Amino acid sequence: MSSLRKSSGTQQEIAVSGKEAGGRLDRVLAGHSGLSRTRLKALILDGEVSVGGRTIRDPSRRVNAGDAIVVNVPEPEEAEPAGEDIPLKIVFEDDELIVIDKPAGLVVHPAAGHATGTLVNALIAHCGDSLSGIGGVKRPGIVHRLDKDTTGLMVVAKTDRAHQALAAQFADHGRTGPLKRGYLALAWGAPPRPKGTVDAPLGRHPKSRDKIAVRRDGRASITHWHVLERYPGKGSAKTDAPIASLIECRLETGRTHQIRVHMAHIGHPLLGDSVYGPGFRTKAAQLPPQARDALEGLGRQALHAYLLSIRHPTTGRQLEFRSELPVDLARLHVSLSAPDPPSTSPKKHSRPKG
Repeated sequence: MSSLRKSSGTQQEIAVSGKEAGGRLDRVLAGHSGLSRTRLKALILDGEVSVGGRTIRDPSRRVNAGDAIVVNVPEPEEAEPAGEDIPLKIVFEDDELIVIDKPAGLVVHPAAGHATGTLVNALIAHCGDSLSGIGGVKRPGIVHRLDKDTTGLMVVAKTDRAHQALAAQFADHGRTGPLKRGYLALAWGAPPRPKGTVDAPLGRHPKSRDKIAVRRDGRASITHWHVLERYPGKGSAKTDAPIASLIECRLETGRTHQIRVHMAHIGHPLLGDSVYGPGFRTKAAQLPPQARDALEGLGRQALHAYLLSIRHPTTGRQLEFRSELPVDLARLHVSLSAPDPPSTSPKKHSRPKG
């Protein structure tokens, strides 16, 4: 077994065992330091970790038996982003976590071009000092995120203990653990089958760094989809190919823009997605008039995170939440005039189960 000795102050020392030889630096540290891999990765990149007296800045570096690793853990700093009085739609909150229903247009954490007005700014104002130092200065408590213009349910950790437990659930993506995430997407056209899976690796677009693309050398990415409704175009007969559809998506991995890229990859980009479906804009003329007006007023991709189910990090209770479509998507959904209601239509926020 490797040993961990906490030195005075904020320094931790680890001796790598033979069993751990060949493991990634961040994973080995996570097993002994009591810190999340997200936090450890940030410390490694910041030059706070050394192996054999040499600073290492590569979280994926493989360790050797007998390596002496030193981790310098700075005292929690005051979060650089300032708290801002931004209204939050809170679905659930206790001492360990908070679940919010994110509106369109709200960026999750500060980044280039969005230094203020983010969810993190709102959380700092709402939660106060409890978020300080959790998960990194600019991403306190964040264990997953939604795109700026994607609406729906998000959970944020309020303690280190909750951050580690939730991060583990999201890393597993519900393959073997309790996490469930469901999205509702309005897409152009409709797959011929009622359900299916997109298994296509994703990585940065070779020509546009702001975009994601299907790439052979990308990271494994899997999306499960299920068609809930099919909508005829303006003046179309029931036997004609649908102009649009309502699709439920479940994630087996959690890559940036995953649903948007995967749906475009199979020929059904999301309505309103100007990044991954620009070639479908002319199809708006085939929509019923009310739907065309609703789409023109949407100004974003038609994607909503309607289902979130997690295991509470301390009580072990399974918590499940559902969110109704926001007003803009609900208007588009109704105007598409589905003949039958969806079999798993979004419900109002439910109380946690368990």
